[in-house]
Amino acid sequence: MAIYVGIGTSNDIDSAQAGYGAYKSAVSKIGENTPNLIILFASSNFNQKELIHGIRQAGGIMMLVGCSSAGEITNSGVGVKSAAVMVISSDSIGFYSGLGKGVEADPRKAGFDAANEIKENSGDSLKSIIIFPDILSGNASEIIRGVFESLGEGIPIVGGAAGDDFLFNKTYQYCNNDIVSDSVSALGLSGNFTMGVGVKHGWMPIGIPMVATKSRGTILYELDNRPAIKLYEEYFGMSSEDLFKDVLAKLAIRYPLGVKLPYMEEYLVISPLTVEEKGSVKCSTGILEGSEVRLMIGSKEKASIASEEAALSLMRDFEKKHKKPSFVLMFSSVARSKLFGREEEGEIRRVMSVIGKEVPLFGFYTYGEIAPIKNFFSKEKNNFSKFYNETITLFGIGE
Repeated sequence: MAIYVGIGTSNDIDSAQAGYGAYKSAVSKIGENTPNLIILFASSNFNQKELIHGIRQAGGIMMLVGCSSAGEITNSGVGVKSAAVMVISSDSIGFYSGLGKGVEADPRKAGFDAANEIKENSGDSLKSIIIFPDILSGNASEIIRGVFESLGEGIPIVGGAAGDDFLFNKTYQYCNNDIVSDSVSALGLSGNFTMGVGVKHGWMPIGIPMVATKSRGTILYELDNRPAIKLYEEYFGMSSEDLFKDVLAKLAIRYPLGVKLPYMEEYLVISPLTVEEKGSVKCSTGILEGSEVRLMIGSKEKASIASEEAALSLMRDFEKKHKKPSFVLMFSSVARSKLFGREEEGEIRRVMSVIGKEVPLFGFYTYGEIAPIKNFFSKEKNNFSKFYNETITLFGIGE
């Protein structure tokens, strides 16, 4: 019932060599154990096909899942335009891959298809699912609803939205030999193992509460019966013409929107992306009409404390079972990376100080995070998984 984990990275400018080297480095750390699974997070700067070809050439012919990222996370720090590979060898965990295409056309169906492929192979034994969606193409909340339609709300969903080095142009999802965009790649987990999760952001509400009076899909049209962009225009003294540029996305790193939900302790943070027609704002996910909305403010200190709190929450899940994590996956918002700037590796060190420096840590900077509202073992109602922004999500697995 052992779990063996190896992590390797490469900054080779040759895409095939980067894949080859990262895999070889990872697999060398599990000795003679044969990996069951490869997880790959990599810069979109690589030739994606050649990158995975390099992994296959190095002997990595087993199941592979992952996505392109906005920065690769390991115990060693943050990779820039790198490829990061984690291999897992376990006789106690069953792994199942799934892929859903066409997020732009029908995000709910894409989520359903990815989950259903896993369900067909795992049967009723599934304990959790990890997803890597393309949220540049469609509504992340609808993708999650599609997963629920297939698996039911009782299955915990975790994961991170694929990135592309903060370009917000095109992301990639990996599922075995499929390298696609506009899709959701997914990994199902079954078997005899323990899990833990921690989710925090550290952003605080400022200003007066407002009501989302008109909203459709990912477009927020009105707050308090006025164009949504008025909030940013008036608070920052800027015109909508200025905010039409990339100014809004940059402001949102420190000043996103927060939605008050009755079943959550913290505000649900949602990033405004672009200004649309008549002062409406396109967001990373939908905001329901009637929701209380606040402007939020982030600081390095509060965000750093939140990282530690997320790690402590994860460890409490394991302590309840008298276990320790064999590895931890870290999905942290790219907004946190930009907020921390040169101090971004401090977040990783803070997490490691709680989980233990010897515990393999692997993940990436995301365009959004997915996790349960409470924890895996909470019996409270409304403990389903949601899509977050500006958040750190930690997911650990142990024996």
